[in-house]
This record gives sequence, structure tokens and C-alpha cells, in this order.
Amino acid sequence: MDDPITIIYKLQKRLRNTLQSIGDTMISGGVDNMEKYKYLLGQAHAIQITLQEISNLLQDKEPNEDEQPDTTNVVAVDFSGSPED
Repeated sequence: MDDPITIIYKLQKRLRNTLQSIGDTMISGGVDNMEKYKYLLGQAHAIQITLQEISNLLQDKEPNEDEQPDTTNVVAVDFSGSPED
């Protein structure tokens, strides 16, 4: 059996393929009425939200206890000096 991360990546791939298939159907004229168009649009939107949530969950946003926070974009401001004229 595959490990959980592999299963998640396979799920992402299937969702992307389904999203592409929906897009192809909509672009190629496979939609013959507004009801079907709205249905496919809703499916595409739901898949996009799901893919984004999976992507967000896979990203490590908080540092582990052993890691130091990234301070490369932090600017040090010295408030001890007097203002220059």
C-alpha cells in the first residue's frame, strides 16, 4: 500500500486531470445549455478550491521547534539615536 503522501499526490493528479477535462468540454462546445454550463462551472470551482486546500496543507508554514525562524526579510530599526536634522 502507498504511503499517505503518495496517495495525496495521486489524488491531486486525478483532480487536475478532471479539471482539465471539464475545461476542455466547456471550451470545445460540449455544453449545450446554461444548466450544464453552470454545473460544470461549479464542479471546476469546487475542484480548484480542493486543490488549493490540499496545497496549503502540504506546505509547512510554521517552523519546527528545532528550526530558527527566517529573519532574512526583517529590517532592524534603531530607535536609540537622535533624529537627524
